[in-house]
Amino acid sequence: MTSKLPGGVPTAYQDTFASDNLPPADALPEFDFSGVPDIASYPDHLNVAAELLDNAITQGFGDNPVLHLGDSTWTYRELLDRANRIAEVLTEDCGLVTGNRVLLRAPNTPMLVAAWFGVVKAGGICVATMPLLRARELQYVIEKSQVSIAFCDTGLAEEMAGALELTDSIKHTLYFSKTGSGGEAATLETACDGKSGQFSTVKTAADDIALISFTSGTTGQPKGAMHFHRDIIASADTCGRYVTKLVPDDIVTGTPPLAFTFGLGGITIFPIRFGASTRFLENPFPDHILETIQNYKITQIYTAPTAYRAMAEMAKDYDISSLRQGVSAGETLPKATWKAFHEATGIRLIDGLGSTEMFHIFISATPEDMRAGFTGKAVPGYRARVVDDNGNEVPPGTPGQLAVQGPTGCKYLDDLDRQPNYVKDGWNYPGDVYEMDEDSYFKYVARADDMIISSGYNISGPEVESVLLEHEAVAECAVIASPDPDRGNIVKAVIVLRAGFDGTDELVKTLQDFVKNEIAPYKYPRAITFIDELPKTQTGKLQRYRLRDLETS
Repeated sequence: MTSKLPGGVPTAYQDTFASDNLPPADALPEFDFSGVPDIASYPDHLNVAAELLDNAITQGFGDNPVLHLGDSTWTYRELLDRANRIAEVLTEDCGLVTGNRVLLRAPNTPMLVAAWFGVVKAGGICVATMPLLRARELQYVIEKSQVSIAFCDTGLAEEMAGALELTDSIKHTLYFSKTGSGGEAATLETACDGKSGQFSTVKTAADDIALISFTSGTTGQPKGAMHFHRDIIASADTCGRYVTKLVPDDIVTGTPPLAFTFGLGGITIFPIRFGASTRFLENPFPDHILETIQNYKITQIYTAPTAYRAMAEMAKDYDISSLRQGVSAGETLPKATWKAFHEATGIRLIDGLGSTEMFHIFISATPEDMRAGFTGKAVPGYRARVVDDNGNEVPPGTPGQLAVQGPTGCKYLDDLDRQPNYVKDGWNYPGDVYEMDEDSYFKYVARADDMIISSGYNISGPEVESVLLEHEAVAECAVIASPDPDRGNIVKAVIVLRAGFDGTDELVKTLQDFVKNEIAPYKYPRAITFIDELPKTQTGKLQRYRLRDLETS
């Protein structure tokens, strides 16, 4: 079964701003629910908070742990109580009307999760933001999504105050502590103290909007991607059920912020869907991650390739025998990193391709089916193909644009200019160049804008990066096109060296020869620059466009 709009049930929202700013029907992808029986049988009315939290109590998980931070642990019943109280505050004290947008600003904490569920229980729409955003960046998000209520961690109050000076959209602002312990500044907890903890979750349509997630800015101004209640549950019932295969005994951790859909899904939605628990990290550095795995018997982790590369070198100093899975996303997982982590730990990392627009991972494979150097296959519930510029499927082994359909899809908030770039003829185009082999495994080639054309040759920047990362001197690298009068462009590598290596002319030649010996010589980097740190987004994605801008400025 496919459709342009899932469900078709009228919205339950009084404030229809979000649904009014959905792309028109002919600009939406087709939504396909036929691949997974669970999704095909979703009811027309569904609220993600009731589906996850209230159902967890019904399933007998009420007294089980759900969230940990430091010495604090919440049970499912305690999380439900706090979410209900926050929903009461929203409706009784803040005057929330169903469909209103609520800004959430915090690092990964139990109270952020409670606030998230409180908003959707009350029929609001969550607009979570990265903790490091500055006031004017917050202003853009607030005004683009017309937010009227804000919940903010007390530790992030300064930039929140700056944003409030720049916009008059926010009518109510409440602050909270990390674990609900309160304090003079924690006005949300104070408001919750007077509430009952009993709240009847709003009966939203399955295709009412629950979340507006802003992209992380790898290509400039962020875009607001809207997600239905149905989308969020569908991601858990595809990737969470069939790839990561969570069970109640799992303890999950990870580095991505919950404002990033990779983090929201992997370390909050997926564990709660299957009765597991999450331990939030108090800092994201690799040594602390390993220490957390060792001390708290973590079984699954979500983070970026750079963290796995660093942890592979440190793993021998820690007991991480409890860890059964590592999930990588945000950037493609280089073959060298996959092998290094496997050799150090015995764990076959799960690579995954997802996007903010699709909510979560749609190309991946279970550990036993994962092949180093490949992203995986279409996750059950999704279908994917590689196509040429006219949308025609290309033969195995031929690079082309990746196109995807499934139960989730791109729905930009009020962005008719960029919606057609992502959705074409009912298919989602994440902007990746892939090859598919005879076994339907997808191999990453490049982002569409990471292909380098030099003297008529098409060269994949990430392919060259993967080779360079195999050299002992290279800690991190980015490969970009550098304008050249004779060749159009040349391949340029920007490299962060490991300790003990110096960026000499001799090392440049060594690295160039290394690449020539591993892949076709025309792909080698004709220019190499050494740098202390590569530009990245707050979610760890490499910002190649910033390096490219330097080449053309």
